[in-house]
Amino acid sequence: MKKHAAIAFALGFLVISLFLLGCKAPDGSKAQEKAAAEAAAAAAQAHPDNPFFHPYGTPFNVPPFDRIKNEHFLPAIEEGIRREQAEVDAIVSNRKKPTFENTVAALDHTGIFLSDVTAVFGALQGAHTNKELQALARQTAPMLAGHRDNIGLNDKLFARVKAIYDKRDKLELGREELFLLENTYKDFVRGGALLDEAGKARLRELNQALSLESVKFGENVLGETNAFQLVIDKKADLAGLPPSVVAMAADAAKQAGLAEGRWLFTIQVPSMTPFLTYSERRPLREKLHRAYFMKGDNDNERDNKEIAKKIAALRLEKAKLLGYADHAAFVLENNMAKTPARVNEFLAQLWRPTVVKAQEEAAALQELADRDPRAGKFKLASWDWWYYTEKLRQEKYALDDAALRPYFKLDNVRDGIFALCEKLYGLKFVEKPDLPRYHPDVQVFEVLEADGRHLGVLYMDFHPRPSKRSGAWSGGFRRAYYEQGVRVPPVSTITCNFTRPTADAPALLSTNEVETFFHEFGHSLATLFSQGRYRSRSVARDSVELPSQIMEHWAFEPELLAVYARHYRTGEAIPTELVEKLETSSLFNQGFITAEYLAACILDMAWHTAPDPAAVDARQFESEAMGKIGLIPEIVPRYRSTYFSHIFSGGYSAGYYAYIWSEVLDCDAYEAFKEKGIFDRATAESFRKNVLEPFGTEEPMAQYVRFRGSEPKIDGLLKNRGLTITK
Repeated sequence: MKKHAAIAFALGFLVISLFLLGCKAPDGSKAQEKAAAEAAAAAAQAHPDNPFFHPYGTPFNVPPFDRIKNEHFLPAIEEGIRREQAEVDAIVSNRKKPTFENTVAALDHTGIFLSDVTAVFGALQGAHTNKELQALARQTAPMLAGHRDNIGLNDKLFARVKAIYDKRDKLELGREELFLLENTYKDFVRGGALLDEAGKARLRELNQALSLESVKFGENVLGETNAFQLVIDKKADLAGLPPSVVAMAADAAKQAGLAEGRWLFTIQVPSMTPFLTYSERRPLREKLHRAYFMKGDNDNERDNKEIAKKIAALRLEKAKLLGYADHAAFVLENNMAKTPARVNEFLAQLWRPTVVKAQEEAAALQELADRDPRAGKFKLASWDWWYYTEKLRQEKYALDDAALRPYFKLDNVRDGIFALCEKLYGLKFVEKPDLPRYHPDVQVFEVLEADGRHLGVLYMDFHPRPSKRSGAWSGGFRRAYYEQGVRVPPVSTITCNFTRPTADAPALLSTNEVETFFHEFGHSLATLFSQGRYRSRSVARDSVELPSQIMEHWAFEPELLAVYARHYRTGEAIPTELVEKLETSSLFNQGFITAEYLAACILDMAWHTAPDPAAVDARQFESEAMGKIGLIPEIVPRYRSTYFSHIFSGGYSAGYYAYIWSEVLDCDAYEAFKEKGIFDRATAESFRKNVLEPFGTEEPMAQYVRFRGSEPKIDGLLKNRGLTITK
């Protein structure tokens, strides 16, 4: 992030003041500006203790979490809706001939107050929710959906946009302006602007229903995750678990208020995965894993089967109303893949060699289980995979995850990422412990350019808790854009569920967690580097993982490991032999890793191309979809339907394939670094200028070709996954 703190603070205060006084839009009339300012002042007077109605007065204009209360959100959201509608009304009532500036740019500039409020609200819903916030989400979701429809279905507003769009070839717009215009028009059309009145009314109903069902789905997943506990009260049932895992479970039991001599495991991944990896108690492994993969499928009050069906059915009806064959066709029109047929062909191409490799791995694990003298004879099941995979890894490579963790202390990994960003881009990260935070676990950093200019602010929240949904993601409290020629710097967030510290040791990460940290940091860099002049971004879902996944390539490079992978007790660098074992084992278990992911991608596409999802039995539908591709019974899809939050309460519906589609891009892009040196500053600057800074402001392939010189080839992906595709 750039600029001196004092300048950033002054700028932030000025900007928020302008916003709260009604957001002067391009070509706005003096009377409208005055009315907006008076309305904003009246609202501020009516809510003297609500920080959303007043300049934050915080460094870098970050949200004042120490002053924000649950009861502040509803009036602020209501006011945000009112203000944005007034801003839209001002555009519509403008008597001047429609121009890019007084219509498209002005529309892009609306809703800043509402965005600021909902950014905080949404972040807390995911990272630190409670029953009050959940109730507010259910209340405000249909309000916000209705508000979006009021704008998207505004005939007069669309007429102004269309008038500009129809003569776009004569306007001599810049590349970013033309891209914004084309996507603004497309968004209106895809939002129902061409429907008749009956169609628009039905679309509003569908959007209202979808907003509520999505919230319910996410709440149920969180409730199911928090409801299960595996409490161990016999030391013998800890057999096989490393001391660090036992200590973590003891700490968890203590925090949960359990009696002394108890150990607690949950279906949060940092707790579940070590247990599945090391526990010698097969019945307990089954109990834990079954609780995980049956989330939302227990025929109780948190069951998600009917909700998943309803969401898929509502999406199908919406797609058909808008003239598409199904929801996948609607979504993919905006993606690089363009059609469901192309996605399915791509997935099938990868699935064929993947399932062969997974079958080979399953056979090797079964053979190992058969010669386990303590296990007895049994057919390998999903809850056995981690356990015997770890045993096989130790047998083949003498590599033990428990031996690696001491070298991946969380703070060291963080500092390693900082060091990488300094090598590539010259960035500096300055911790700001006094900035407001929404939870004590959160770390806050100012990000500076090499010359000391402020670039943005970064919030990082690492550990699981009952108020946080599972997984890892990157978001933001504010995205970058330009206000009267001056860049408004972003506030980016990274939220994870990493292994917690214990009484005896700091947070020591698994290699998967290390990779996840690098991944999410890549998303954050795209947020921090953004130089788009407008607030609107149009990022193809299947390119959005390029900035994140390219960062993963550096995680275990020996040159970078030498910088950050140090033993948390001794400070010694990770031994060369461990680094070599990491390299030689990099393709180990790739059949499983790729198969469980691809299975989820195929399940996503099945739901969103189904001809009548409302009529299916959800469990049977999923089983049949997996049966068609020959998913082996030892592997469960990474996400089963009833806890597939990415597609039923997130933004990845008909788009979960994006991770591996983007992997074609990131593997090819990383080859550019390997050709010149993995820390080559010129290559990094080219990647920043051509891809990260303009991300979402033009077609992604055009940006990629400017960086790489040609379109990507699939060879890097195949090499990275150890797959060989035969014609």
